[in-house]
Amino acid sequence: MKLKEKFIETVLFLCAFSSVFITLGIVVILLYESYAFFKVVSLWEFLSGRVWTPLFAEPQFGILPLVMGTLLTTGVALVVALPVGLLTAIYLSEFAAHRFREAIKPLLELLAAVPTVVYGYFALLFLTPLLQQLWPDLSGFNALSPGIIMGIMIVPYVSSVSEDAMKAVPMQIREGSYAMGATKLQTALRVVLPAAFSGITAAFIIGISRAIGETMVVTIAAGGQPNMTLSPLEPVQTLTAYIVQVSLGDVPYGTLEYRTIFAAGMTLFFMTLGFNILGFWLRTRIREAY
Repeated sequence: MKLKEKFIETVLFLCAFSSVFITLGIVVILLYESYAFFKVVSLWEFLSGRVWTPLFAEPQFGILPLVMGTLLTTGVALVVALPVGLLTAIYLSEFAAHRFREAIKPLLELLAAVPTVVYGYFALLFLTPLLQQLWPDLSGFNALSPGIIMGIMIVPYVSSVSEDAMKAVPMQIREGSYAMGATKLQTALRVVLPAAFSGITAAFIIGISRAIGETMVVTIAAGGQPNMTLSPLEPVQTLTAYIVQVSLGDVPYGTLEYRTIFAAGMTLFFMTLGFNILGFWLRTRIREAY
């Protein structure tokens, strides 16, 4: 029995170590290739430049247009996904009947199973013409349409994790609120929601990371133009879309232009890391407050 437990413990350790090892390997490759890039391009030019044309005859390497495009599409997605996902989670956790919840949750999570390329063409061929009826000046490629579709895509992640966090709140807390005369809605918003805030924050961070890392939707529907703009009605290019563009094979391996994908990947890595650190800090502050 002890030998069997030791074997299981070893297998679990190797599984945990492999995930850490793979993550470290990715970081090492990003750092190595990015270092070769920054030996030629100054870090200041990369971070402060407002023009990104690395494949032109006279290349410029300002990453800000790609960062702006990424944040713009992510922002539109979050405006859709966070309120819809949270309200869905509140309903499923506190108001829906057990049979209805067990039936609707798998259907909701089916949204996450649809291939992202399908979402991309849905944004380009259906949603964009629909939005052009509201905004005639809307470009055929824009940040608004893929942003909305990305928001719909990440609703299952936000709602599922948030609902699990709310269901984990002990029933005694709800009963205490009811005993004080609170209604079901007041209990859900003022008692259960703050108590589950740590898990809800984790759901939001998962949603943000998923939106930042989305590739095919923005590649197909956002336009592929690195613009410095705050308007979601204009075409943009995101970090992931640029990586796809260069990875198609038209750029020779080992060149400076090829290494731009690792610099963009490192930027994306630090953006995601920053959001995760922010989420950890928020969870810690809320736990201390409660």
